[in-house]
Amino acid sequence: MDLAKNSLDERLDLLKAAIEQPNLRKSTGKANEVNYWVFDYDPADELKVRAYIEELKVKENNGKKPFQLVVFDLYDIIMDYLESRNFIKKCSVIEQRKGIERVATAIQNSIRITDKNNYIVNYIAAHMPDNAIVFLTGIGKCFPILQAPEVFNMVLYNMPSEYSTTPMILFYPGIYTEQELIIFNELKENNYYRAFRIVR
Repeated sequence: MDLAKNSLDERLDLLKAAIEQPNLRKSTGKANEVNYWVFDYDPADELKVRAYIEELKVKENNGKKPFQLVVFDLYDIIMDYLESRNFIKKCSVIEQRKGIERVATAIQNSIRITDKNNYIVNYIAAHMPDNAIVFLTGIGKCFPILQAPEVFNMVLYNMPSEYSTTPMILFYPGIYTEQELIIFNELKENNYYRAFRIVR
């Protein structure tokens, strides 16, 4: 498994070095692809990765860097939306009666995930600072309500054109081979080819 080549600490150090490279913010990815990236990691390291992201955000946003590191927790965005519409109890009832898959469908319909102007797109665009590097976290907490291929195809793909060069880095608790997405190292999601691993 690729993740075993370097320790997590080494890979996190490489991540920090990667986001500080000016070319990352100018690029549209390899061969003019979209500027989407994945940092995959062992799900057992979830808490350590979360702590590192919080620490890195403080260090990088010290006013001395030419970019602002912004972190969007996809789970928190969805939960805030559901709470604002008093939808949490309804979700619980739906799950008890019809199962988690029906809950996922109901939530996706509510946030209009298949719409170009879906709630998550609008939320991120409304809270995007200038010269941003974006970390997207919480995809493991979202599963199966929101999955990584949906983040790429229905959220990032529909971001306004002014963010076409903004680096978007998805933190993925599982394995990404630049072909396959395997959430929690166990469940294969739909294949995805347009994002690249930011650290090998």
